[in-house]
Amino acid sequence: MQAQLRYLTQAPKPNTEHYETIAPNPIYRTAERPVSTFSIDVDTGSYANVRRMLAAGELPPKDAVRIEELLNYFDYGYPRPESKDVPFKVSTELAPAPWNAKRVLLQIGIQGFEVEHEQLPPANLVLLVDTSGSMDEPDKLPLLKRAFAQLLPQLRAQDRVSIVAYAGSAGLVLAPTPGDRGGEIMDALERLQAGGSTNGGEGIQLAYATARQAYIDGGINRVLLATDGDFNVGVSDQNALETLVADQRKSGIALSTLGFGSGNYNDAMAERLADVGNGNHAYIDSALEAQKVLVEEMGSTLLTIAGDVKVQVEFNPAVVAEYRLIGYENRLLKREDFNNDKVDAGEIGAGHDVTALYELALVGSGGEASDPLRYAQGESAKPAAGVKPDELALLKLRYKRPGENDSRLIETALMRRDIGAQPGERLRFAAAVAGFGELLRGGEHLGAGFGWDGVIDLARSARGDDRNGYRGEFLQLAQTARSLQAKAPAGAGAAAAGAE
Repeated sequence: MQAQLRYLTQAPKPNTEHYETIAPNPIYRTAERPVSTFSIDVDTGSYANVRRMLAAGELPPKDAVRIEELLNYFDYGYPRPESKDVPFKVSTELAPAPWNAKRVLLQIGIQGFEVEHEQLPPANLVLLVDTSGSMDEPDKLPLLKRAFAQLLPQLRAQDRVSIVAYAGSAGLVLAPTPGDRGGEIMDALERLQAGGSTNGGEGIQLAYATARQAYIDGGINRVLLATDGDFNVGVSDQNALETLVADQRKSGIALSTLGFGSGNYNDAMAERLADVGNGNHAYIDSALEAQKVLVEEMGSTLLTIAGDVKVQVEFNPAVVAEYRLIGYENRLLKREDFNNDKVDAGEIGAGHDVTALYELALVGSGGEASDPLRYAQGESAKPAAGVKPDELALLKLRYKRPGENDSRLIETALMRRDIGAQPGERLRFAAAVAGFGELLRGGEHLGAGFGWDGVIDLARSARGDDRNGYRGEFLQLAQTARSLQAKAPAGAGAAAAGAE
């Protein structure tokens, strides 16, 4: 009996982490479907979460790997816009794909206008802190306190900070307080203790009410929800929570989410609430990640410079036989959504950069994955008047400036003659990150001869000026993943399918 009790108390807790199922984007024949449309995404939570699992000696479940969030974790040094009148600048690069020389990679880079910390408008921040019993672990509430402690020195007298905690019932821990009273704010944080069940819905409602009370016209008004996502009482249905958050965003108060911990982390809910809340989602696995998100990238985390940003690419079937968007599976939009300003899309923060990759097969390249239709209906599409013969695609972006309801349009024609002989540093590193994600998800879209060695060699060749060490850390993660997949038994999880 004693041995059985000892086993029950020492047995590891079941892993109940939850991730949204991701079906990889298919390869489309351009003649049959020439237009691709998606919402931009600046979230980075997947990368830090994958890093946490690899550091623990575990391969991540494939649905934890969102390739666009891996790509957007890194700064690619895109050219910056000259003024905030047009709040971002678009860059593109075309070159052969490292895993298949018969195919071409298209890199789209969007760089947001950067605002110096001193020039940020006053901020009204509500820290919505999960203090439920599940947060009573070192990588949860204690790490959360250390994370917010790094934010406090960045705050100013004109800023306001409130703290709402929720566990069983929600409560106001700190009324709106000037940001330069760091001692008072930190004392309130230190008083937080974990215990009870998680009434996330009630906490979100109180957080929004507190944000409305301290609302700053023309300022930053944002709720920062810090949680492991384990909502289990009150409004816990994800659809109901999304409706609540979507209704509140119309009042000008955004919601960002910061994920913590392991074992019961609800990634799907944390990411989705940030999406519908006009915010961004990050995962905090260390004090260093808190430094990156809340200090180094404070402007992009808090200040939105462009909203409802959508990308649409129309490929020319006379030049491009096939295409595939890498990642952004849960950000896809209908073709008609691009022109509909009522359809919600992603936001870009000050200084944010966004990266998207397409893999293309040009007509006659021999890189096609499928055959053209034998019984195609109708005549071949004819290009519009004025289209040049080597025009590869038309890239279009729509965005709204803060406070505006009507979107603005940017168009750029991409030409076949712009395809480089070899990818530059930016594209090589982006390809390495995409290959890393593809291998963790099974590697079905990579060439047979391209594996972990290819990812590592690409990343090493594109390490560049790695001032913060993020690219060097990525190299170490790729080496760790290679080792873990080599040790994984055959058939042990979907992630193992990407091993060489």
